[in-house]
Amino acid sequence: MTIYPLNPIMKTSKLLLGASFFVCQALFSAASAQTAKEEIYADILKSASNHMAYQAPTQKLTPAPKGYKPFYMTHYGRHGSRWLLGDGEYMSVINALRSAQRQGVLTPLGIEALAKLERFYPCTKGRLGDLTDIGEIQHHGIGKRMTEHFPEVFAGKTAEVDARSTVVLRCILSMTAECEEITAFNPQIRMHNDVSEAFQWYLNAGWNRQLNEANGARGGIVNSYKRKYTHPERLCRSLFTDENYWDNEDFRPKSFMRNLFRVVNNMQSHGNGEDMWNLYTKEECYDLWKIENIDWYLGYGAAPQTKGVMPFSQANLLRNMIETTDTVMASKTYTNGAALRFGHEVCVMPLACLMELDSCGRKVDDLDHLEDSWVNYRIYPMGCNIQLVFYRPTKGNGAVLVKALLNEKEASLPVHTDQYPYYKWDDLRAYYIKKLDDFEKK
Repeated sequence: MTIYPLNPIMKTSKLLLGASFFVCQALFSAASAQTAKEEIYADILKSASNHMAYQAPTQKLTPAPKGYKPFYMTHYGRHGSRWLLGDGEYMSVINALRSAQRQGVLTPLGIEALAKLERFYPCTKGRLGDLTDIGEIQHHGIGKRMTEHFPEVFAGKTAEVDARSTVVLRCILSMTAECEEITAFNPQIRMHNDVSEAFQWYLNAGWNRQLNEANGARGGIVNSYKRKYTHPERLCRSLFTDENYWDNEDFRPKSFMRNLFRVVNNMQSHGNGEDMWNLYTKEECYDLWKIENIDWYLGYGAAPQTKGVMPFSQANLLRNMIETTDTVMASKTYTNGAALRFGHEVCVMPLACLMELDSCGRKVDDLDHLEDSWVNYRIYPMGCNIQLVFYRPTKGNGAVLVKALLNEKEASLPVHTDQYPYYKWDDLRAYYIKKLDDFEKK
């Protein structure tokens, strides 16, 4: 049975909201007692934003409610760690350092940095945008933990998995790695993999005119924060002996600092990457991260500055997840399994905000204090994923319950519940349908 709907079955339910939503939102804040600055100072890898390598969760999951067991999962996941996307991302900094070397103005640290980049750069040939060794390992781990956490979903001869990916190779290979682990757990599982441009409308939807117009305010705001938080003087003095080389409009030291940081922070994507964190202080990493945090919030979060509409870029994706679940619920023959989707962080990030997982959907007016409420690396590291896991009674016809996992950690949802982290699916479905319908009416 292919569980992605061709003719979606849509049901009408009453919208149920409760005060416990706000309690659950508070749980996220309580659980994240460390500030973003403290987290980054303790683990500098987090300053990499969307280049941060996936970190396997250590928290235990809440057992299923008494009399319930999981039977179905609907999911969207980002590809794992990758190479940088463009040759220019590497060459812009290499060329700047090569030019300085020719002019004899590199410090010993600058010479060391260039040597590391020259040693690493040949490995990028033909690899731009590809999944790395670390990225493959991440998805094997995620797939294995799916079967460990929810064996009932994937067990037995009747279990089926319908997995789909965008047409990008790193996403396809990420899908393959997870499905290999699921098949290793249950060799009898009915596994279906598919890749096609026909799925792009929901797996990797582009922005419409309304979103493009709202996004227009983003650039000017981000540029103001780039000026505020980019301080390249110490870095450039550590790399170049002659201030006249770098302190001019032609060199653009602020852009150089950010471009080099992108190469440095993505080295964690490789098992044999060069360690170059010694080029930056913790404060500089934190400041550069703040720029990215604001930029991603404006472009993909429910930011008032961009009219709060950017998460609706994933309206098609959320509807697909709902309609696929409707198909499963309406089937008289479906027993257990999963619908897995693989794509990109530009989908996971706004989807998490649209679904209002934990604090992802918050609206923050004061961007100088954005990190107090909204932190990008908690949402969209390499390999990030959203899992909705469904539970049904082992006896009788009780309500179907659902639990949300963001990066395999239990997350709050925007409806009332008396048994967090479990919610009634009918309540959540009604809330999302109304939210999507209201947006489309506008």
